[in-house]
Amino acid sequence: MNLNEPQRRLLRSLAHPRKPIVSIGRNGVTEPVLSELERALDHHELVKVKINVADRAPRAEIIGTLCERTGAVLIQRIGFIATLFRRNREKPVIALNSGRSVS
Repeated sequence: MNLNEPQRRLLRSLAHPRKPIVSIGRNGVTEPVLSELERALDHHELVKVKINVADRAPRAEIIGTLCERTGAVLIQRIGFIATLFRRNREKPVIALNSGRSVS
């Protein structure tokens, strides 16, 4: 999915007050974690993920894996928190053009 800068800015502003929904710990990316992330993306479209890994390079690798496996786009990464977005094709939750959230 290609997002332009105003859309990314909108998604960052919508993500700001949200709390992480999915947390990844020492076991890394497991099937249950991916399943939960899939459900969260289907329901919310915009999801924060907390990655509890100390080193920066492994965190980046985990984020890449999450995006690749779920089809999500990385919107922002700050420290241990990554914000991911994936459009729900059947019932969109976030209106990217008008700048307002539908739900």
